[in-house]
Amino acid sequence: MPRFAANLSMLFTEVDFLDRFAAAAEAGFTGVEYLFPYDYPAEEIKARLDANQLTQVLFNLPAGDWTDGERGIAILPERVKEFRAGVDKAIAYAKVLGNTQVNCLAGIAPRGADLGQLEITFIENLRYAAQKLEEAGIRLVIEMINTRDIPRFFLNNTSQAQEIRGKVGHANLFLQYDIYHMQIMEGDLARTIENNLTAINHIQLADNPGRNEPGTGEINYRFLFEHLDRIGYQGWVGCEYKPATTTEAGLGWLKSHNPI
Repeated sequence: MPRFAANLSMLFTEVDFLDRFAAAAEAGFTGVEYLFPYDYPAEEIKARLDANQLTQVLFNLPAGDWTDGERGIAILPERVKEFRAGVDKAIAYAKVLGNTQVNCLAGIAPRGADLGQLEITFIENLRYAAQKLEEAGIRLVIEMINTRDIPRFFLNNTSQAQEIRGKVGHANLFLQYDIYHMQIMEGDLARTIENNLTAINHIQLADNPGRNEPGTGEINYRFLFEHLDRIGYQGWVGCEYKPATTTEAGLGWLKSHNPI
């Protein structure tokens, strides 16, 4: 079975963020991810990781004003300086936390914007970030997100992401494949993952519809987990779902797939 990481932005929200590390370890997770670490001192998070013998798997580059609805700034020409400062901030945190990959959220295309210019900005920012992160020993991934949950999100399917990778032309740029988002946008999950496996460095999961835990919707996760093993996927699978009730009540899927 794959290695599963608890997404602490969505799981164990019954307790405060810093207490979720212990809750994840108690539930049997060996790795964790979350949206952002930046509201807490890196040393404080590191202490929670070490105390619970957890691997820090992933977090995002700073993505603008999240509470105001921003979902990334990498495509915005007027925010390049802010984006590059965010790369430096992410590197500083990653070095303390032992984190070896970060995700870049492209952002929402402003209404009426020149999509060609947004793409050019995105490519230049990714090229900059890929190089800076490589120098720090950190991999960069980009995530495709469905446009039903986030209308006008710029990067929204695998073929587009691969085209962007080709234009960036840097070896330190990979894909984060979120099964939930891509079930909505393109389907054909097993074949798409296999055909793009060399580019995929991180996978996330949730069932559809509802974005709840595996087993609550239409996706055959038992088949997909076996498929990931069969094709030799070596990365982590981040559990980025909304528990249908409580986190603990919804963990039956993990225990049945990965007995602890």
